[in-house]
Amino acid sequence: MVFQPRRRRPVDVGRQLKLTLLALLGVLAFGTVGYVILGVSLLDAFYATVFTVTTVGFREISDFGAPEKIFTTVLMLLGVGTVLYTLTLLVAALIEGRVGTLMGRRRMQREIDAMRGHAIVCGFGRVGKATAYELSRAGQGVVVVDVNPDRLDDCPYPTVVGNATSDAVLHLAGIDRAAILVASLENDADSVYVTLSARALSTELLIIARSRTEDADEKFRRAGADRVVNPQRLGGDRIAAFALQPHVVEFLDVAMHDAGMQFRLEEVEVHPGSALAGSTVRTTREHEGGGALLLALRHGDGSFVTNPPLERSIAPGDVLIVVGTVPQLAALRQVARP
Repeated sequence: MVFQPRRRRPVDVGRQLKLTLLALLGVLAFGTVGYVILGVSLLDAFYATVFTVTTVGFREISDFGAPEKIFTTVLMLLGVGTVLYTLTLLVAALIEGRVGTLMGRRRMQREIDAMRGHAIVCGFGRVGKATAYELSRAGQGVVVVDVNPDRLDDCPYPTVVGNATSDAVLHLAGIDRAAILVASLENDADSVYVTLSARALSTELLIIARSRTEDADEKFRRAGADRVVNPQRLGGDRIAAFALQPHVVEFLDVAMHDAGMQFRLEEVEVHPGSALAGSTVRTTREHEGGGALLLALRHGDGSFVTNPPLERSIAPGDVLIVVGTVPQLAALRQVARP
C-alpha cells in the first residue's frame, strides 16, 4: 500500500485576521475594565492598557499597589503576545499581497450578493468556460465556482473559490437567488453530489448537469437534474449532422447564436394570467405580427407538437418555439407575460 501525505488545508488569512483582531479588542477591553475596577479613570485605564500591551512601557499613572501590579503583570502576559501575533500576521499579509486579495474578494462577494436570477457554473474547465461565455453573451448573469483558484485567475465573471459540493459554498454563490445551476465538475460523482445538494437547497432551480459516462444520465435525473448533457455524445451527433445536413445545422447555429442576424430562433413561455393563456394557436399567430413563425408547441408534460393546428389550445406553462425578428419576439414575450 502506498501512503500519500495529507494535503494541507489552505490558510484562511481573512478568518485569522478577524479572530486575531477580535482577540486584541478583547484584551484592550479586559485591561481597560480591570483598571477602572481598580480605581483608575476610564481614559487613564485605556491609556495604561495600550502602553502595557504594546510593550512601550509607561510611568505609573498613580501609585500602584500590589493588586494593580499583579493585574498589570497578567495583562502583559495576555496582551503582548496577542499584539505581536497580530502585527506579525498583518505584516505577512501585506508582504504576500493578501490584504488586497481579501478586499477584492469582499467587493466581489458584495457583487454576488446583489445578483438575482443568475446562473451558477460549477467547474471552470473547458465545458464550464464555454457555458459561462454563452450565458454571459446572452445577457445572463454568471457566477463561477471552482475549487482551484488558479483556474479563476483570468475569469471575467464573479467567482467563488471553494468546493461546489459544500452547501456553504453554494450559498456564497447565491443559490437561493439563482435561476440556473450548471454542474460540470471533474467527475460524475461530484457533479451528482452538487446536483443533489442544489436541488435540496432550491426546488425551483433549473439544474443542467454535464455527464461524462453513458450510464450516469439516470443518476443525475434521480438526483434532481432537469437536463443532462453528454458533450461526447453531442459532439458525435453534431459531426454526423454536419456530414449529412450541413446547411441546416449552420442555419440553426446562426439563428440561435448570431446576434447580428435578422431572424432569431427562441422559446417563449406562456405565463398564467397572460393574454395567451387559454387562447389558441390562431390567437398566437395574430400576436406574431405576420412575420414570426410558430414552429412547435411544448406542453407542460414535455410533449412537442410541431406546426400545431390553428385551433390548438395553449395552456399556462406551455412553451412556444418561434422564429422571428427581435422586435416581433419581444412583442410576443410581452403578451406571454402576466
